[in-house]
Amino acid sequence: MIPRHSFSLGGLCVLALAMAGCAGTPPEEDPVQIKLKDLETRLGRIERVVANQSLLDLANQNEAMRADLRAMHNDIDQLNNKLETSRKEQHDLYADLDRRLKALEGRGGGGPGADEAGAAGAGSAGGSAGPGADDKAAYQAAFDMLKNSQIDAAIAAFQKFLLSFPDSTLADNAQYWLGEADYVNKAFPAAQAAFQKVVDKFPQSRKVPDALLKIGYCQYELKDFDAARRTLSKVTTQFPDSPSGHLAQQRLDSMAAEKH
Repeated sequence: MIPRHSFSLGGLCVLALAMAGCAGTPPEEDPVQIKLKDLETRLGRIERVVANQSLLDLANQNEAMRADLRAMHNDIDQLNNKLETSRKEQHDLYADLDRRLKALEGRGGGGPGADEAGAAGAGSAGGSAGPGADDKAAYQAAFDMLKNSQIDAAIAAFQKFLLSFPDSTLADNAQYWLGEADYVNKAFPAAQAAFQKVVDKFPQSRKVPDALLKIGYCQYELKDFDAARRTLSKVTTQFPDSPSGHLAQQRLDSMAAEKH
């Protein structure tokens, strides 16, 4: 028979060895440590995904802002181009009108009214008689208003002249300068109609090439680009060596560059 105290001592030794074995388990084999490492790994992956998504969002936002900025620059460039084109056309308009007025003043030494009277008498199929004192004075007054940039007054004066002296040899010139005055006022439909009357009523007038040119200009301003091309091409064909023919070709080239 084994003594009781010997059994108790042996049990205690076994228990102590078992506990020592548990305490001595390496950390890498500890289920708790393994679980913690797994959680840490998963958490790290989640953090990286979140961080990458944030960076992606920022990149997308940055690219969208860049696209908006490019669009704004493009809009600004287009506005600047349109403004520059408008300024150039306005400058060309006044330069052309000033050139014509100065050319008239420089011919014959008789002033613009006398020169226009001579041109009308030579080239117009208006009346058979020369201009009288009344129609010449009325024409001169209207022309002076236009020359002095009194555009609205000149329009009214030329309209009155055409009503009062429809058969005057100055009628074709008055009709043409009425169109020019409307054109300066940007009243393009009225200007086109006035220039068309020069072509229709005075087909032999020296003003026909200029009137046709300005009809094309009016059609351009009214964005009737097909009609403008036809009219300007007609000017270049019928009057190729005239100043109007050269100006018509320049506008056609400009329209081609603008893709109109």
